Amino acid sequence: MRILIADTFPDHAVAALRRDGHEVSYQPDTTADALPDTVRGQDALVVRSTKVTAEAIAQSDLSVVIRAGSGTNTIDCDAAIEHGVAVCNVPGRNAVAVAELTFALLLALDRNIPDAVTDLRAGRWDKKRYATARGILGRRIGVVGLGQIGLAFAERATAFGAHVYAVAKSNRPRHQTDRARAAGVNFVDSIETLAETCDVLSFHVPATSDTRHLVGRDLLARVQPGSFVLNTSRSDVIDEDALIEAMDTKGIRAGLDVFDDEPGQSTGTIDSALARHPNVYGTHHIGASTEQAQHAIADEVVHMIQEFERGRLPHRVTPEPLAYAGPS
Repeated sequence: MRILIADTFPDHAVAALRRDGHEVSYQPDTTADALPDTVRGQDALVVRSTKVTAEAIAQSDLSVVIRAGSGTNTIDCDAAIEHGVAVCNVPGRNAVAVAELTFALLLALDRNIPDAVTDLRAGRWDKKRYATARGILGRRIGVVGLGQIGLAFAERATAFGAHVYAVAKSNRPRHQTDRARAAGVNFVDSIETLAETCDVLSFHVPATSDTRHLVGRDLLARVQPGSFVLNTSRSDVIDEDALIEAMDTKGIRAGLDVFDDEPGQSTGTIDSALARHPNVYGTHHIGASTEQAQHAIADEVVHMIQEFERGRLPHRVTPEPLAYAGPS
């Protein structure tokens, strides 16, 4: 197979694909704008953050696009379906990495760590200001989304002595509910109750029509003044204008790894009023960016391509094409 890898990818996995006899084009600096030309003639495309537009899909000969991560909102799946291109993801392999970053943002907010570092580097000593943390023990933390990332975060929060809450759902898989209860998660009846009960809300949901602007004015009106909002999932989850308004009027603070209008490549510039807000501690969409997570994801991508050659395709997120039944 001819495989284009249009994002950073571990050397050992690139070598493994080549040992399997594939023709691998490794171009980690590919931009979304350049992808339509770069992808021509390729059978498979592997991406992390590079956006895959309808134009790129339409101009390609692709059979499959693999998102080396869990979300596929950066891929035009409708165009892929239209052109018969399968789209797959790699779920779960980055769960611990994202949970760790989420908890790091929580600790940074509680202890004002970024500001403290900035002051020290500038020669300013202000122990009085930075000795006012509440601590995590006994905090009420609401987790929205109990997939593998949300569960991993919940387990770490309870280990720190926090009281963790989530919304009860009748259709939640039994294994998720059992793991949540084992982690000490308490269930409430609605996200509105969660917002009113907790002083930290952490979001771990996919980007869908149901989750778009889930954190909007209605929900933020129920959030207690001075609460923390954490989002390491997708930027669509937050109505940025509404959050800025709530931070200005209610003293809410936020730890965020995702923002609207992020650059389409790993380096660039971002003009974000939310990222600049003094109540925000932000990171550069790096939740899954640990060596452990990226090696695990890369190994699974290699396995998926091996399976694809055998006629199987794990973790497919677009529907299988309908079999032709012949004339009636």
